[in-house]
Amino acid sequence: MNIGFIGLGIMGSPMAANLLKAGHTVCGYDVSAARVEQLAALGGKAGTGVVDAVGGADAVITMLPDSPQVEEVAPLVVEYGRPGLLYVDMSTIRPETSRRVAREAAAAGVRALDAPVSGGERGAVDATLSIMVGGDREAFEAARPLLGTLGTTVVHVGPAGAGQTVKAANQLVVGGIYGLVAEAIVLLEASGVDPAAGLDVLAGGLAGSRILELKRHTMIKREFAPGFRIDLHHKDMGIAVAAAREAGVALPLTGQVAQLVAAARAQGHGSLDHSALLKVVERLNG
Repeated sequence: MNIGFIGLGIMGSPMAANLLKAGHTVCGYDVSAARVEQLAALGGKAGTGVVDAVGGADAVITMLPDSPQVEEVAPLVVEYGRPGLLYVDMSTIRPETSRRVAREAAAAGVRALDAPVSGGERGAVDATLSIMVGGDREAFEAARPLLGTLGTTVVHVGPAGAGQTVKAANQLVVGGIYGLVAEAIVLLEASGVDPAAGLDVLAGGLAGSRILELKRHTMIKREFAPGFRIDLHHKDMGIAVAAAREAGVALPLTGQVAQLVAAARAQGHGSLDHSALLKVVERLNG
């Protein structure tokens, strides 16, 4: 397929690279010229702008930081995309934004899906992402082979906006687990127990998780190179809290996790990996 890929950041760059490896033609665009050049070096086409990336594409994928960026780019995709274009927004944004984009796209004959992902940079590089897709079922089936190039778990979860709601649920769980692993490390170290040995045991039992599998060693070493930045998780927790309000449900633990992430950002850790919640728990304990 001819694919336009807009947003070549930590997640988007390896995703676009995997599409190239699968034999697709990829025209990429990002506000960073260096990222566009990096894609071109891998065999992709360097887009000069959104319109250039969209023109002639069979499918367009956007991987953008937040709702305002999607709201800026989506109208151009809809306006300049050919009839029948498959538009897959893989950003993590507000569900209501995805629903609005889907309505406007449908009116123009464009098939739009919201398909946020989980798995972080490692999942993007290894093409093992979990992809939760909202939108029309037929459009999902058309996009499934493409999404299967990027992830190993690809699930249609409901109508437009449903993918974003599932992603909000994912992020509140991820944030909560990071917070609890951070507390476990602080408890183990304060008690004179080797945290590496302790977390090895936890990872092999009922407390085991993907986060413990991938992050326990770097957390113990206080290595917080960003795979997914605190700044972005702070945005996502805002989406989760807003989704709970819209649904009329109380999520007290989600509120606490949101405040923990907000504290990390307020303490200047926004550019670090979200495992840096450990720094907040340490600070609470002096």
